[in-house]
Amino acid sequence: MENNVNFEAENASAVNGNQPNKAENPMGFAPLLPLIAKMSLPSIFSMLIQALYNIVDSMYVAQLSETALSAVSLVFPVQLLITAVSVGTGVGLSSFISRKLGEKRLDLAESGISHGILFCNLEYLVFLLFGIFGSRLFSTAFTDDPNLVNPVTTYCTIISIGSIFIFNALAGERCMQACGNMIFPMYCQLIGSITNIILDPIMIFGKFGCPALGVAGAAYATIIGQLFSMIATYIFLYKGNFPIRINFKGFKYNAKTVKDIYAVALPAMVMQAISSVTTVLMNKILIGPSNTDVSVLHAYFKLHSFLYMPIFGLNQGILPIMGYNFGARKKDRLIQTLKISLIIAASIMVVGKLVFQFMPEALLGIFDASENMLKIGIPALQITSWCFIPAAFGIIPGAMFQATGHGTYTMINSILRQIVVIMPSAIILSKYIGETGVWVSYILAEGISLVYTWTMVRRLYRREIVNL
Repeated sequence: MENNVNFEAENASAVNGNQPNKAENPMGFAPLLPLIAKMSLPSIFSMLIQALYNIVDSMYVAQLSETALSAVSLVFPVQLLITAVSVGTGVGLSSFISRKLGEKRLDLAESGISHGILFCNLEYLVFLLFGIFGSRLFSTAFTDDPNLVNPVTTYCTIISIGSIFIFNALAGERCMQACGNMIFPMYCQLIGSITNIILDPIMIFGKFGCPALGVAGAAYATIIGQLFSMIATYIFLYKGNFPIRINFKGFKYNAKTVKDIYAVALPAMVMQAISSVTTVLMNKILIGPSNTDVSVLHAYFKLHSFLYMPIFGLNQGILPIMGYNFGARKKDRLIQTLKISLIIAASIMVVGKLVFQFMPEALLGIFDASENMLKIGIPALQITSWCFIPAAFGIIPGAMFQATGHGTYTMINSILRQIVVIMPSAIILSKYIGETGVWVSYILAEGISLVYTWTMVRRLYRREIVNL
């Protein structure tokens, strides 16, 4: 099945009634709702599978013990940081390529691929060194209990050293998405996720001749899944029908290309890296003799990610559409894409709100929750569910900021939300109302973030979009 949005002529009319130029990409003229569905659904589906394997991973670890789940929970911020840097670079790369395709600068778009992949591998070196030298220091920062320190160190070491696969896989997937192909990246993510799901019980519990590796087995299953995803990514990149190719022959470093990529990539990295810092702080606030609060926070993040993944998949689909039409100076299509996406995202979040509000016990049961975990977790899920609908209206505009080269707006929003609001309010409120204060801090942050986001949308529209 081919979903590649190529540069061949198609007999369709633009939204404004004009006939497309024969060299026009369908992102510039195809009817928007079907186009958004075509571009987003593969991403949404693959990200849901990815979220599912995250939940399955934790579900199997929880069967080992609550301590094992706590160990994986404490390493979760490191995984978030790896994702932040790799996804951030991919976002910058995707934005750069889609804008250059809209400007009909295929030479610059192709140069962007080479630069992006090169810098992804340079970024990986930081995590390689951390995995070798920093994992035990990281684990002992939380506890001196050897029953927790040892599995935390093991899991952190394996995940960090093996992160080269996710760096390369995500860079390649974003290159394909920028060209309008959402099917191949979906296949790549599915291959990685399904591999992980299959290997988890085999490597954690020891089946089919494999030794029982416990927490280490979960880590190995994760990086092997990422390895398979990376292999598939590069096969598709080299064999697929794309208007641009990876070409390191005669490679010449271009500082302006790197600057343009990282103008979007760095804010995206910071935005997601802040989540890692916030999670570390939350773990420090919540960790106690039983570690149950940390396990609840981990369960919340896994369930939360399953709900938010469709929104992030929608963002992946609309980013190249917005970037292309911004580059092609098609204001109406850019704004209409934003409006349609907001309606879709809000509808998803309404469903999520209802599920979290009325079925929290069933959701926590996935993690083999103890009576104490249910006592803490049920109100946590119900309180945090009030964030969901405002979040829909805060996340989608971020795609427009990135598509138009204004990733700093998204970065500032993340700093405001998590550093300025969540961290101080969680510390203060937890002193007066316990762990409930941590959950309430998320609601406060979402409201303030929403006000900032739409102030920036209005500013961007008045300064740049209105004159397209």
